[in-house]
Amino acid sequence: MPGSSVLEEIELIIEDISGGGSGKPPERDDDGGDDQHGGGSRPEPRRSNPRKYSTAIALGMLSILMFFMVLSAAFVVLRVENLRTWSGLHLPSILWINTVVLVASSLTVEGARRRLQQDSVSGFRKMWMLTTVLGALFVAGQAVAWLQLRASGVFISSRLASSFFYVFTAGHAVHLFGGICALLYVGFRKFEAARISRSVAARDSAYP
Repeated sequence: MPGSSVLEEIELIIEDISGGGSGKPPERDDDGGDDQHGGGSRPEPRRSNPRKYSTAIALGMLSILMFFMVLSAAFVVLRVENLRTWSGLHLPSILWINTVVLVASSLTVEGARRRLQQDSVSGFRKMWMLTTVLGALFVAGQAVAWLQLRASGVFISSRLASSFFYVFTAGHAVHLFGGICALLYVGFRKFEAARISRSVAARDSAYP
């Protein structure tokens, strides 16, 4: 049918433009396959557009930002409304160690990114796995802080300050756990035949 041939030509043109070809439509054999890869062999898988991954990461970051902004706003409002009756919370000292671990993980992930730019895959993996270990240590340290608070009789329902502390730190721990999963995925993934390059995956995983 004439309409079918026109649609086929349009599809070929669109595929050629999106694939960055030379403008010449690929030849087809009798079975409708492409001959340009020779002998009916399957073509190499195309890399996915990295923009869609960056967009997904940006949306995830925005949702996380909004979540913590809402919690912060609620904290400020309740803190002001209950200024006279507000009872503070003595934070465990391990949280200071957690802060150092968190800052160190930021430095190591930046070091991994720079080594990847220098095409040092082995150096990248060492720094990347060190970042993963530091992230796991942070979550473990947070669990220790919760256990110390429970041992001292401070629970989530004890008072407003403890309620916000548990909710804030639990939300942050979930966020860190997701980041650890992403770090493990990039660290052990074989990117030679993947639809996304290692540099794009490392860049987007390091954002959160």
